[in-house]
Amino acid sequence: MKNIKRDLIEGKAALLVIDIQASTFIDDSEVRSIANMEGFKQRMLNSRIAIDKAREVEIPIIYVQEIHRANLIDFGRELDGDESIHCLDNQPETELAKEEMGYQEGDYVIQKRRYSCFFGTDLEILLKGLKVDTLILVGALTDVCVHYTFVDAHQSDYFCRVIEECVAGSSLEAHHASLNAMEYLQTGAIRSLTQTIEAMSKTQI
Repeated sequence: MKNIKRDLIEGKAALLVIDIQASTFIDDSEVRSIANMEGFKQRMLNSRIAIDKAREVEIPIIYVQEIHRANLIDFGRELDGDESIHCLDNQPETELAKEEMGYQEGDYVIQKRRYSCFFGTDLEILLKGLKVDTLILVGALTDVCVHYTFVDAHQSDYFCRVIEECVAGSSLEAHHASLNAMEYLQTGAIRSLTQTIEAMSKTQI
């Protein structure tokens, strides 16, 4: 049985901007609390193109912010791997990159304590209220928060699309491995920025 050919946007879309935070633009350290692949910052900046287009055609924009309490009580097992302490609620680096991403009043913001944007948040309630069918994902990390959010969205029966030029991983190898894994779950999930902008344009009345 062949896979059903799907449109890039099925039904109503929302743009999910995952963990594009101030640290990306103010921390140029070679050694960071979370490893970033080469070209990370530019890929996050590419997301602004998708954000501006979504705003133009009235696709809801949902910013997601990873944030942890300064006393570290809510990290759980997150520090058992390669990541060190990050995204504390008393650090300016934790703020959303509002200026770079063109945040406006009326955009939605979700805060999360875990990798998936769905885990322990009200994202599902928001998406149901917005009557969303397709989630378009940009942000970081491809191999962590983007990937795990994609999987939860997939298992909740959303159509999932990832803009390849607008996501970045902890390494190039991990980035490509996660893109392949997501494409395995939904054929056509990985799309170019050009393809996505064209599909967004077709949603205009």
